[in-house]
Amino acid sequence: MNAVVELPPREVAGLTAAEVHRYSAAEIRERVNLVQEVMRAVMKEGVHYGKIPGTPKPTLYKAGAEVLCVAFRIAPSYRVEDLGEQGIARCRVACVGTHQTTGIVLGEGVGECSSAEEKYKWRKAICAEEFDLAPETMRRLKFAKGDRGVYKVIQIRTEAADHANTVLKMASKRAHVAMTLTVTGASDMFAQDIEDLPEELRPHEQYEQPGDDAGQVKTPSGPPPCSDDLFAVESLKWQKVVEGGKKTAEEMLATVSTRATFTEAQKKTILSWTKKPADSITDNKE
Repeated sequence: MNAVVELPPREVAGLTAAEVHRYSAAEIRERVNLVQEVMRAVMKEGVHYGKIPGTPKPTLYKAGAEVLCVAFRIAPSYRVEDLGEQGIARCRVACVGTHQTTGIVLGEGVGECSSAEEKYKWRKAICAEEFDLAPETMRRLKFAKGDRGVYKVIQIRTEAADHANTVLKMASKRAHVAMTLTVTGASDMFAQDIEDLPEELRPHEQYEQPGDDAGQVKTPSGPPPCSDDLFAVESLKWQKVVEGGKKTAEEMLATVSTRATFTEAQKKTILSWTKKPADSITDNKE
């Protein structure tokens, strides 16, 4: 499909005012058909839309919203409201869709974003030293869930100013997608913003895989892997236990292996620890 498809103009002769301002079932069907035709002929999965596991319909991305706006000749414009406060970048954006030919406002959508959102507020620490030097209120251990179960990640707070532009763009994107879905009536085919949700908040069963027996949920096969950053932090405590004589290196490895899976290099490090010899006391006789 190379040409832009437009719906034929509506005949208004002989219609009442109420009839002029409403679409017939056939006209609504034409709009739906156009969205489906654009989706089949132009859009690519993973570029213009994507399927989030466990969700009933694909999520419309910004690139897909732009394609639909071209097809329906919708020109987006934005109104930005700055809601930022001390230490937080936040804005609300309204995207207005206007028909390029007639100038008629077709509808609008609203989107909001803040640097206080989980994925902008925290970042993974570069190293254990950075984590240790950060103030208590600016660091945390984040629990996450992966293919092998629950694991921990060391994180520190980000600077709100570093995300100001990202927050503005994300709010604009959310507003643009919302406007496109509203104006084109494509909400029955696409969802919005599900890809922005953290994995643990997405509406699907953890570990459930296609082909599993009905009602069965996979159980993680073993403890989660221990990242190098987390090992650098936790190993300091384990080493003190071994050096204090409370456990041998082998006993410590056996204990912590019930909570995490270690690489061969990490195991060698643990096994290299030994009990510190008692301080010798020498009596100096004069």
